[in-house]
Amino acid sequence: MNKIAIASDHGGYDLKKAVKIMLKELGYEVNDLGPKNNGSVDYPDYGISLARAVAEKTVARGIVICGTGIGMSIVVNRFPGIRGTLCSDVYTAKLCREHNDSNILIMGGRVVGHGLAHEIVKTWLDTPFEGGRHQKRLDKITRFDATNKF
Repeated sequence: MNKIAIASDHGGYDLKKAVKIMLKELGYEVNDLGPKNNGSVDYPDYGISLARAVAEKTVARGIVICGTGIGMSIVVNRFPGIRGTLCSDVYTAKLCREHNDSNILIMGGRVVGHGLAHEIVKTWLDTPFEGGRHQKRLDKITRFDATNKF
């Protein structure tokens, strides 16, 4: 699936615009879930919309951006099946895909510059999940999501 969702709050709006352009240049169909401008908004509204799209498999993966990334991290990881990872460096972007099969990339628009964000996003998109010993750990999380027990 070459479709990806993106959303932000006002603190991540400018970086969201730049990442959206990059994604389109890479050939992705981008579903922009808002906001439409940099006016003050509540980040949970946009994080919930994006996490729901990924959880319901409307899109395979998503990217959310708020001022620091912390608020969006709290919101998206409340959904079963979501593995949102806050990344502010390329190494974390690589490992969160290889070991955790991250399906939502979270960044801080006031933390990560546009050039670094480009490298983080590209690494996150291009890095495959390794499976193996990592899959058994994700299976434990999936069981917990379903039963609330390990």
